[in-house]
Amino acid sequence: MKKETIQKILKLDGKNRIGLIDEVRGFAILCMVFYHMLYDLVFIFNVDIPFFYSGLMSFLQNSFAALFIFISGASSCFSKNNLKRGAICFGLGMGMTAITAFFMPDEIVVFGILHMLGACMMIYALVARWLNKIPIKTGMILFLVLFVLTYGVYQGYVGIPNLIEIELPWEFYQNNWLIPFGFIPTGFFSSDYFPLFPWIFMFFAGSYFGKLLLQRKMPAFFYQTHSKLLALVGRNTLLIYLVHQPILLVILYLINLFFGMG
Repeated sequence: MKKETIQKILKLDGKNRIGLIDEVRGFAILCMVFYHMLYDLVFIFNVDIPFFYSGLMSFLQNSFAALFIFISGASSCFSKNNLKRGAICFGLGMGMTAITAFFMPDEIVVFGILHMLGACMMIYALVARWLNKIPIKTGMILFLVLFVLTYGVYQGYVGIPNLIEIELPWEFYQNNWLIPFGFIPTGFFSSDYFPLFPWIFMFFAGSYFGKLLLQRKMPAFFYQTHSKLLALVGRNTLLIYLVHQPILLVILYLINLFFGMG
């Protein structure tokens, strides 16, 4: 798919954009690229990086992912056709599943961030009329709370992690049909996995933030561009996400070939 086509689909025409949103999105995708580089080094090139397994790394990974998804939810308020955007994004995710299944079965992507974002966009398009009836601040708080309460679904519970954990029926985790929602059966693996629970609630919370931006209720700082480079990256996150892994793998392979990393 040509860059111009992707930009047209995602309304990246450079007009009437909100500078800080592009910059934050750009920062988040760069952090994601950095994480994937570490992942490749550890699991494909067998490089020992203790920090990768640390609690701090896990916190940073989830924080940057949450930031990116929150901003994606905010961006949904600026689209005239979230259903179409979502279908294309989900389709690209399915293409990544097919490619990884064929060329890298040990690193297959079953329901990654593109699948999740695509599904969120389509669901948002279908329920936006009802979401719009909820006051902005109430909606944002409500969905952030739901995000926290469902954060442990893939671990078998709902509630507040390490405080109040209500165990979910084990039957939910006995088939593959509920994998997109976070109910994963024993032995499930996906090198990139972002289930709808809890991430759809972070997306919805972001959509209410987008409404504040649309109503010009945020400080002028939000609407200005402070870093042209980050803004440029933020306007091309889908393209970067699609191409960064092949580029990373080639670069790391060449480094390993000539200098050795094991």
